[in-house]
Amino acid sequence: MIELRSPAQIEEMRPAGRFVADVLTYLAGVVDVGTSLLEIDEIAHAMIRERGAESCYLDYHPSFGASPFGKVICTSVNDAVLHGLPHDYRLRDGDLVSLDFAVSVDGWVCDSALSVVVGTPRTEDLHLIEVTDRALQAGIAAAQPGGRLGDIGYAIGQVAREAELGINLDFGGHGVGRTMHEEPHLPNDGKHGRGIPLKPGLVIAIEPWFLHTGNQVVTDPDGWTLRSLDGSRGAHMEHTVAITENGPVVLTARTN
Repeated sequence: MIELRSPAQIEEMRPAGRFVADVLTYLAGVVDVGTSLLEIDEIAHAMIRERGAESCYLDYHPSFGASPFGKVICTSVNDAVLHGLPHDYRLRDGDLVSLDFAVSVDGWVCDSALSVVVGTPRTEDLHLIEVTDRALQAGIAAAQPGGRLGDIGYAIGQVAREAELGINLDFGGHGVGRTMHEEPHLPNDGKHGRGIPLKPGLVIAIEPWFLHTGNQVVTDPDGWTLRSLDGSRGAHMEHTVAITENGPVVLTARTN
């Protein structure tokens, strides 16, 4: 069931959005050559405890996960693109890492992700991140009251197609509110003018993710980390967006 939030409830979601944005901004500055994925998770966990928030990942165990996730952030490196389970790996010069973070603050959830390059960047990685971010911004711009859900997917897909990137429809955006994953599912491609109406009060996580080549993924032995089938690198961007009478409001907007 799709739930619409009142303007007052959307305001109540803002603290969660600000906290998620602040944590990701801080972690993007921590990421460096030699930083362990477990250290990133420990820092995020400490920030959650200090804020009195609640992790959406720690005990998360959906049907596609082999076991409860057990960590508080997804850290996906290079050819891993989604659901990266933090483990004892130290980042190396040139790594491409995606951080995906969701928490509940005062009963409201916000979800966001970003991708950064560690140390010396590859030109193709910077381009992939730029295209993925551009797709996110296009999706946000299409989240207008009176539109259709397919408008958002279409906008995201157009950016990917122009960049000649494949599009995976198995995992994409989703509703968010009291829990991390709510209805509706939001694929990263769609048909303009199709799908459910976009009404004020709908809160969704818009999250394009793309690979350099191909669009197929496989699951690591850890039962969580999704890795490209052909070994190409991936990028992932996400914001929690509320649709209002005046247009989309990005609840997880980062200040820098």
